[in-house]
Amino acid sequence: MLYRFSPSGAVALRQPRLARTLAAVSLSVLATGCATGPQANPQDPLEPMNRVIFKVNDTIDTYGAQPLAKGYKAVTPEPARLAVTNFFSNLSDVGNFVNNVLQGKGVDATETMMRIAINSVLGIGGLIDVATAAGLNRHSQDFGLTLGTWGVPAGPYLVLPIYGPSSFRDSMGVAASIYLDPAHYLDPAWRNSLFGVNVINTRSNLLGATDLLSQAALDKYAFVRDAYSQRRQYLLNQGENALPSYDEVDESDKASEAKPAAGEAAPATPATPATPATPAAPAAPPSDSAK
Repeated sequence: MLYRFSPSGAVALRQPRLARTLAAVSLSVLATGCATGPQANPQDPLEPMNRVIFKVNDTIDTYGAQPLAKGYKAVTPEPARLAVTNFFSNLSDVGNFVNNVLQGKGVDATETMMRIAINSVLGIGGLIDVATAAGLNRHSQDFGLTLGTWGVPAGPYLVLPIYGPSSFRDSMGVAASIYLDPAHYLDPAWRNSLFGVNVINTRSNLLGATDLLSQAALDKYAFVRDAYSQRRQYLLNQGENALPSYDEVDESDKASEAKPAAGEAAPATPATPATPATPAAPAAPPSDSAK
């Protein structure tokens, strides 16, 4: 082991390390090149590049974000973490309000504005979610969904460094969301501190989902891509025609289907077989008095 860290050992291992690195890069290129075959997803023409970025993001998350999130969750009580989550949710409602206005959703925009006012005042700066308890639900929107409402197509699927799954349209929404965040206009020291706390707190809230993904998905990249695309389409359609109906057929519908159409002969009902005659009971033997 000491030889590996000595100056001469470092020189001796330089060429094998370089060879292993080149071999790993070659295998990576060959593996991602298969994504351009006949089995490629037509909505993901950039799959080879996206897979590389996804792998880098996953490595950063595994060795950087996850340990920080687990440590934060271990030392921070749950009520404090809930208060932090509520605080940043209240800040994000500002962007939700603007996007609801841009999409022409007057009722949702009014409720979002009321949420901001109630949580900011009665909720002590948003630390307590009073609005949800009062029946004012969140109407989460972003500029990517606003562009989709205006008819802008999503474009190819795209994995952004650090940020994660997106699309050409949603990537423009990510840039716009920066300017809709009130923390963006604070002093850089406060802004960067709030950004770091928000990232760690959000990652700690998703630890369970990450464990489930690792256990359930054979191909994490394809699973995340399909889940993201379906979720964005669901939000854009506002939940309409999202899933097939599995409701049971009503009994009245079954009866109407069984009723023959006009001009059709009714199906013959099989004759009920005649009930066999019951045999007569045997006569009782004569009593002793009759003898």
